Amino acid sequence: MENIGFLNIVAGIVGRFWPVWLTLALMLGGVYFFRKRLGLFGQLFNTKVGAAGVLLCAFWVSTAFFADVIAPFGPTEQTTVMQNARPGAMVPDIGKVYYLGGDQLARDVFSRAVHGARVVLTIAPAATLIAILVGATLGLPAGYFGGRIDSILSFLANLVLAFPVILLFYLLVTPGIRETPIPKWMAGILFLFPLVFFLVLFTSKFRLQPRKLALYAGATLLIGGWLYSGLVFNADPFGLVRIESNELNIFVAVVFASSPGVFRIVRGLVMDIETRDYIAAAQTRGESPWYIMLWELLPNARGPLIVDACLRIGYTTILLGTLGFFGLGMGPESPDWGTAIKDGSQPAQLRLYIWQGLVPALALMSLVLGLNLLADSLREESLKD
Repeated sequence: MENIGFLNIVAGIVGRFWPVWLTLALMLGGVYFFRKRLGLFGQLFNTKVGAAGVLLCAFWVSTAFFADVIAPFGPTEQTTVMQNARPGAMVPDIGKVYYLGGDQLARDVFSRAVHGARVVLTIAPAATLIAILVGATLGLPAGYFGGRIDSILSFLANLVLAFPVILLFYLLVTPGIRETPIPKWMAGILFLFPLVFFLVLFTSKFRLQPRKLALYAGATLLIGGWLYSGLVFNADPFGLVRIESNELNIFVAVVFASSPGVFRIVRGLVMDIETRDYIAAAQTRGESPWYIMLWELLPNARGPLIVDACLRIGYTTILLGTLGFFGLGMGPESPDWGTAIKDGSQPAQLRLYIWQGLVPALALMSLVLGLNLLADSLREESLKD
């Protein structure tokens, strides 16, 4: 089996990422010419930490978007003679290269790592977004109204937070639970929160403007109902929104475990901000409590929430990797990084073919590093404000 040299491997990998380099170049050009108009995003490039965080995150987001172009092979495509092939091995007859070697099932490690970015960057941000909506929907009334509502919701949040995270995920994702209707019921409840959030958001804003309210509420119900039917019941009539049962279980577990943390952050921010003068002014104008919570309190709490979202996406990424490592993540054919690390960390594989586990581990580390740097930079900018 013919192998190419190290420099050719590096050159080949760099060349495969041409859509990413083009995207980053366009982004940097836009920042250079329009930084003052880009607000917070432009300010992130004032420091090396912020620029590094944005570039790392943008690299992986672009990689996920252009995965089909970058990867020379499909994530499950096998070439028998390339089993455990070394980096730079050329596939006989077709001339393509396994730039980062092959795994024990003769799949291209480089292609699987590229496609793994798409899996991770689909689940982690989406789960984080829903967790933020669930936490905000419950944290706003808890902090604003206080009293019995606060006591009940805080008790439930603390009850979930009292469980060790890994044990909680094991209980939610273990195969025994997967076969029960529990994940479906949990998904049905948790995925209702975004729908309720946006309906209340528009109702509180446009309650005196029935035409606008009908337009926004109708769009929310139409789009939300379509997404809800596809995610929870796999009943999307267009076949665009579909999620496998094991993916749904992981998604539900991440949202369920992350929401109490968001709840506590939102509750604390509301209890601090509600003493400000502009909140008293809104109350004096006769605004409804939900209008004050959603249009006065929540926008002024966006800074800490954005920082927390970046960190939480990083934590979720690590968590997905951890679940995959323990065999509780995606299916064995999935290219997600956790599963790839698990497959490459078997004693025999790790001793003889270290690249199989090292490549996805480095990919996971670089993405989490970028998210943490981005969160640090956002925190610094929020402190300046």
